[in-house]
Amino acid sequence: MEVFYLYLSIFIALYIFTNHFLRKIRNLPPSPFLSLPILGHLYLVKKPLHRGLAKISDRYGHVLLLDFGSRPVLVVSSPSAAEECLHRNDIVFANRPDLLAGKYLGYDFTSLVWSPYGDHWRNLRKISSLEILSSHRLQLLHTIRVDEVKLMLRRLFTASKGKQSVEMKTMFFELMLNVMMRMIAGKRYYGENVGEVEEAKRFREIVEETMRLGGASNVGDFLPVLRWLKLEKMDKRLRVLQKNRDQFMQELIKEFKTKNLEMLGNDSSETGEMKKTLIEVLLTLQEKEPEYYKDDIIRSLMLVLLSAGTDTSMGTMEWALSLMMNHPSTLKTAQEEIDKVVGTDRLFDESDVANLPYLRCIINETLRMFPAGPLLVPHQSSENCMVGGYRVPKNTMLLVNLWAIQNDPKLWEDPRKFKPERFEGVEGTKDGYKWMPFGTGRRGCPGENLAMRMVGFALGSVIQCFDWERIGQEIIDLSEGPGLTMPKDKPLRANCRPRPEMVHLLSQI
Repeated sequence: MEVFYLYLSIFIALYIFTNHFLRKIRNLPPSPFLSLPILGHLYLVKKPLHRGLAKISDRYGHVLLLDFGSRPVLVVSSPSAAEECLHRNDIVFANRPDLLAGKYLGYDFTSLVWSPYGDHWRNLRKISSLEILSSHRLQLLHTIRVDEVKLMLRRLFTASKGKQSVEMKTMFFELMLNVMMRMIAGKRYYGENVGEVEEAKRFREIVEETMRLGGASNVGDFLPVLRWLKLEKMDKRLRVLQKNRDQFMQELIKEFKTKNLEMLGNDSSETGEMKKTLIEVLLTLQEKEPEYYKDDIIRSLMLVLLSAGTDTSMGTMEWALSLMMNHPSTLKTAQEEIDKVVGTDRLFDESDVANLPYLRCIINETLRMFPAGPLLVPHQSSENCMVGGYRVPKNTMLLVNLWAIQNDPKLWEDPRKFKPERFEGVEGTKDGYKWMPFGTGRRGCPGENLAMRMVGFALGSVIQCFDWERIGQEIIDLSEGPGLTMPKDKPLRANCRPRPEMVHLLSQI
């Protein structure tokens, strides 16, 4: 037995030293010296992942190659390295890695988020940009967002009359889910005026399971041996979840095909156009090109819109309100700006955001400190390339540590201090890749326009109508919870009082 352990020790030592020198010879990016067999550098990674990777990068460099089990991962955490990857090598890194989420929730890597770069992806992107998320389409669906924000204000007004504290994570999350589902299918599943109760219950269960699995780390993505040995349970859970999601969306499509067939194709009528949900838009395309716009394409687009458009925007609203409540002077300044520009004779409207530079500064600063995608969505190299003077092999997964870039003290003065003023005069430019909360390049987020509209509209409305106070004297905990979209660890609970000058408008909602 002693001889066995001796040979094992010699083997491990030879493996480590050989691996290290081979990296040097091949001009690969720096990495921690000790890469263990099977595990690689996974033993070094701490949660939350963006902070853990930032600490490793601080020690080994802003262009870093790690072994996540069997998968090579390039981690970049400087603006110049991010620019090299997402601008100069944009096409090279335009693919997605083959992760379990892409296989099961991404329709076997054919959805907009998970599809590899090519003709199919370009077509999905074109549909999203021109038919679904264009400024024209969003404007046609403006009344939906107005209705849902008003219903949220009414719920807050009712709670304030009972002197109840409110849990704003749930409030914002249900707002976004209702907005997205009404835009997609004309249905709301939370709060008042829910149509089909059982259907709403099914939808809420699917959303809850998606939230549970969506933020979970799939160890089997990096240690395939666990999947071979059937020790990784995520495969089955993701498979069941996708079956339920798929069935639910197909039932909606079938319902629209049955009930609204006569309404399809009426693009010439402005009235007909304004009545169209996004399902109807996609079914219109299906009529024109049935061989391409099959039901699975429509289902995948609906699910991408739903998942990408809710959790991220909700989180940004919750972080922003938390930050303002910890800095009451900021909240007061925002209210004063809204009072001056909007007044108190009408409710805040989505279009008002463009005339409120300080509110936009608050949103930009929130997105800097707490980006909804702290590591962006993973990319993968389709061929060998050079980054930072180092050779990056084909099929290397790329993680852009956006959180590290946007909170780097070398790039930002007092980066962990909430200072909206730092964005005065800066209209959301990427500023040398220092600030890019929606990503950039070919795979940048196509829903940025909708997200900024909704975040600004919802925040502006609750600031205009209510005074906000912390529960007790303690500042609000800004700890980050687990998950890919950087949620708050503890949901925001707050006291709100209707502002005296807004009571008459709130009473009429």
